[in-house]
Amino acid sequence: MAKNDIIDNRHYDVIISPHITEKSTLLSENNAVVFKVSGDSTKPQIKAAVEALFDVKVLRVNTLIQKGKVKRWRGRPYRRNDIKKAVVTLAEGQTIDVTTGV
Repeated sequence: MAKNDIIDNRHYDVIISPHITEKSTLLSENNAVVFKVSGDSTKPQIKAAVEALFDVKVLRVNTLIQKGKVKRWRGRPYRRNDIKKAVVTLAEGQTIDVTTGV
């Protein structure tokens, strides 16, 4: 096993799950995949994690923080957690099948 083939366990802490919605499915036509990532992860960490875990070439990473909504349960208000998402654009010809696990 070469040095580049070793996957760091910290990569699994950066990428939480794929974010599958109607909008993210439309983005997949433009070689982009959306992931839920940890709140303290940076763009270089996200790029390194996706390249290591899925063996693809990442062109760019755009991040956003979706603020949690205020909801009500049994009449009492509560707030959902904030979610950090990463829109990862892949190189031409590269794909990630998010329906299969890592």
